[in-house]
Amino acid sequence: MSSTRWKIFLLLLMLVSLNYIDRAALSVAMPTIAQEFQLTPEKQGLILSAFFWTYLFMQVPSGMLADRLKPRVVIAVATIGWGFFQGIAAASTGWFTLLLTRFGLGVSEAPIYPAGGKLNAMWLTKNERTRGAALIDGGSALGSGVGAIVTALLMGWLGSWRAAFAVAGVGTILCGIWAWWYIRNTPSEHPRINAAEVAYIEEALSAEDHAEPKAAAGTSLLSFFRYRSVWGMCMSHTCTNLIFYGLMTWLPTYLYKAHGFDLKSMGNATFVIFFMGFIGEICGGWIADRWKMAGAGANVVYRTMMVIGAAAVAASMCVVAYAGSPVVVVLLLCVAVFFVRWCGGCNWATPAMLATRGRAGSLCGIMNFVGNIAGIFVPIFIGFIVQRTGSYFLALMFFVAVAAFQVLCALLIDYQKKLPV
Repeated sequence: MSSTRWKIFLLLLMLVSLNYIDRAALSVAMPTIAQEFQLTPEKQGLILSAFFWTYLFMQVPSGMLADRLKPRVVIAVATIGWGFFQGIAAASTGWFTLLLTRFGLGVSEAPIYPAGGKLNAMWLTKNERTRGAALIDGGSALGSGVGAIVTALLMGWLGSWRAAFAVAGVGTILCGIWAWWYIRNTPSEHPRINAAEVAYIEEALSAEDHAEPKAAAGTSLLSFFRYRSVWGMCMSHTCTNLIFYGLMTWLPTYLYKAHGFDLKSMGNATFVIFFMGFIGEICGGWIADRWKMAGAGANVVYRTMMVIGAAAVAASMCVVAYAGSPVVVVLLLCVAVFFVRWCGGCNWATPAMLATRGRAGSLCGIMNFVGNIAGIFVPIFIGFIVQRTGSYFLALMFFVAVAAFQVLCALLIDYQKKLPV
């Protein structure tokens, strides 16, 4: 049997990594851009947050597009689109034009997760989907870890942030063309798959379709919110994002101010911490799928995985708040991010388990819409706490509380019941 399905998901891992590298590039280049455009801190904050506004509100439309137009075209057009906006940012003449390119980047990057979730439902069996979700979402940690290094290297080699953005944009556009060439909507359409793999996938999906509930005609997406499992899924994803986005935006500053890291040590530590998140996501996905293949029920597997992951995050963050040694702090943060992303992979496997195949993209979009409110809220909230208290202790305790609440969210989800929507 060929392994075309896994090659597609490795390609999605690369695309999501690019997604996070491109969105993080502005943070790395901001000191240079702020000096060139004479930006006030308020304008810098506005530009940095602009991405999340359009990214957030395009989640549900992106999921609907993935269900209607199929994921291949959505992924390819989105990747080419965000490469275009990343590239033309190099031609910005001031803060307002740069702001507009960030709005465009948010719109064009939004479809990658809902369309990836749709591919998960169409290409993988129910005992493979956590690994598929982990490969897709693993790009968030991998891209966050290498994004600063890649952008800094490009700026150093090319001598300007404009050239770095232009090269990154062109590279992303080429990857979008590659995605169009290689990805197909269904296994039977792919020219590089053999008959054994097609039969394996289609037999498993046929058995799953036979057991799916029949949705009433004209059922709206809002009907999903009649179900406790959807609320639990959305809140669990929000918890993961609150912790991950909080660390992604404030971790370098925390290491620098609270533990005296210099620029080089801070960059190296940040890379190691986020790379451990990538490892955690892959490990969690592999364990969950192998456990299900051994005969365990989905509720036992995912509730146990989520409780272990969230409890480990809460415990490690609690100890970080009291740790004095920089080495111990980095080790504990590695543990925390490992299990944050462990939970993230389980979150992203959930829409394909709850939704019928025709609504998988839409439910992914709903989950990511709710979850990405955290991207707007948490950087501001942590900044407020630090400014008011003069320390990071309460911010770390906030992460502990969020992780504890995530345990309750996971227990609300019935992972074995398809929703008739």
